[in-house]
Amino acid sequence: MKLSAMTLLGITTLLLLTIVIFSAMDFPFSWVFYATCAGQVLLVYTVYKVLTDDYKTDKTFRDFYEDRPDLGR
Repeated sequence: MKLSAMTLLGITTLLLLTIVIFSAMDFPFSWVFYATCAGQVLLVYTVYKVLTDDYKTDKTFRDFYEDRPDLGR
């Protein structure tokens, strides 16, 4: 199964937020530690995947934001 860069970013975000919840709820140290290690590896992989993603667009800086295209002109 091929995951897109944005899907990986969502999974990484959810994992790292789960770690924050685990530590706030005093989960066992081993759970938090291994989840943190997994989160760091996943974060590095996600950054690599985002930077090497084959993404093409016809938008330029002049197009500004998608929700307000009239501001860029």
